[in-house]
Amino acid sequence: MDRREFLKITTMAGLGSVLPCGVQSLAAPPLPDMVIAQGPIPQAIVAAAVAAMGGMKRFISKGDIVVVKPNIGWDRAPEFAANTNPFVVATLVKLCLEAGAKKVKVFDHPVNDARRCYVQSKIADAALNAGAEVSYADDWKFKEVTINGASLKTWPLYTDVLEADKVINVPIAKTHGLTKLTLSLKNWMGVMGGRRSRIHRRIDENLVDVARVIKPTLTVLDAVRILTDNGPQGGDLRDVKKLDTVVVSTDQVAVDAFGATLFGLQGSDLGCVTLADAAGLGKMDYTRLNVKRIKV
Repeated sequence: MDRREFLKITTMAGLGSVLPCGVQSLAAPPLPDMVIAQGPIPQAIVAAAVAAMGGMKRFISKGDIVVVKPNIGWDRAPEFAANTNPFVVATLVKLCLEAGAKKVKVFDHPVNDARRCYVQSKIADAALNAGAEVSYADDWKFKEVTINGASLKTWPLYTDVLEADKVINVPIAKTHGLTKLTLSLKNWMGVMGGRRSRIHRRIDENLVDVARVIKPTLTVLDAVRILTDNGPQGGDLRDVKKLDTVVVSTDQVAVDAFGATLFGLQGSDLGCVTLADAAGLGKMDYTRLNVKRIKV
């Protein structure tokens, strides 16, 4: 997708909010808390969802250093729905740069070999072509951080996330053996150093504790394809379901609660969502928010 095509898509995505010439609105309608966008072109639904939220300039200021944090954890091609869709990542990078970001960083701390994950997922090429700085996680960049959570008191977290002006969390929706699903809260494991196997012992509490420290500016749930079984790695196309959907919100707890419904579950079925709601980190009952659904 070249620059001309991208601008065309983003322009079309915003046309619905433009009033005809000569017509004045007495009061602008309130912006939604969450946008659920559906359509066959990932770039278009991401652009439309962000536009419906008020546009990327609402969230990104000129000169910002932005982290776009996808899931690049597995040595899998995009069609297996183990990693975030590369078009979703690339579109967010472009929108941030168009909004005036000085730099957009894309990285993850994969489970499989990082070089293979970055190439196989196609995220590295897509993000680079969109203008991002793509890097592998360096051990020396993990810094011990005081958390004082219910479970974690300290833990090494990635400094690029801690020092960024803005962070956009971009998980893919898929199943997981320990947490039932892996959505936005679970995606923070990609910025955690140390012996991550220890996190699995009280994984719901630990994920919520990390979320006390990292406050995303936006959460964009990739449900273009979802992995319905054998997650988080997958490997069988029969486990993949194409939904052509993205969800955008400033409330990561609400995003995860809605994400659960894509699998026939509720937010209350996920331990980390229930705990995050109780900790005041977001609203599990997303139906009480201003939710806008659009088709592109």
